[in-house]
Amino acid sequence: MKKQFTFFSLLFTVTAFTQNRKADDFSHIVPKGYVIFDKVYGDLNKDGRDDCVLIIKDTDKSKVVINSYNQLVDRNRRGIIVLFSDPKYTYTSVVRNYSCFSSENEEGGVYFPPDMSVEIQKGNLYIHYGYGRYGYWRYTFRFQKSDFELIGYDESNNYGPIIDSQISINFLTKKKLLKENTNGSPDQESGEEIFKESWLPVKTDKLLKLSDIKDFDTLEMP
Repeated sequence: MKKQFTFFSLLFTVTAFTQNRKADDFSHIVPKGYVIFDKVYGDLNKDGRDDCVLIIKDTDKSKVVINSYNQLVDRNRRGIIVLFSDPKYTYTSVVRNYSCFSSENEEGGVYFPPDMSVEIQKGNLYIHYGYGRYGYWRYTFRFQKSDFELIGYDESNNYGPIIDSQISINFLTKKKLLKENTNGSPDQESGEEIFKESWLPVKTDKLLKLSDIKDFDTLEMP
C-alpha cells in the first residue's frame, strides 16, 4: 500500500526543513505566503563578507496536487532573494524575483525533472540545473548596474559517461564556444572523446537581468 500524505503533513515537513537551516532571521524579508526553501552564503560583491541568497517557495494550497503516480506533490513555484550584508551583518535585499523557478516536483514524464541548485564562487552567482547522466546547464550572473546580469551560460549534453557536445557562451565578449564529440556515436559505451571546437559570434543587445526573468524553463540561449 502506498503511503498517503495530507497537505498539513507536507506543510509540516517543509516548515521543519526550513527551521533546521542556519538561524538567521529573514522573516521580515520573506514575503507573506512564502517559506524559505534554501539558503546559500558567499561573497557576491567582493567586500570580504558573506552575503546570502534565499530560495523561497509559495505555499498556495491549490498547488498541492496528485501527480500521475498518485502521489501528493507541491507544485508551488520558487523564487529568489539576494541579500547583501553590511559590516554589522545586517542583510539588505538587492534583487527579488518571486516565481522564476518551477517547483522541484514538476512532472518529468518518462524523465525526472532537473535538479536546480544555487552556488556562489568568486563573486559570481550560479544557477545550476543538473540532469544526471544527460548533462547539465548553468547560468552565470554578476552584480552590476544595481542588478545581477547574465554574463555566461554553459551546457553539456551527455549520453551516460560520454559527452556528446558542450556549449559555453560569454555574453561580455559576445562569443560562443561549441565543442562537438567526433569520436563515435552518442551511444558508445566507452572511448575517449575527440572534440571539434568552433568559435561563433553571439548577437545580444543587452544583458539579461535576474529580476526580469519570468521563467528559467522558457529561457532560450542564442
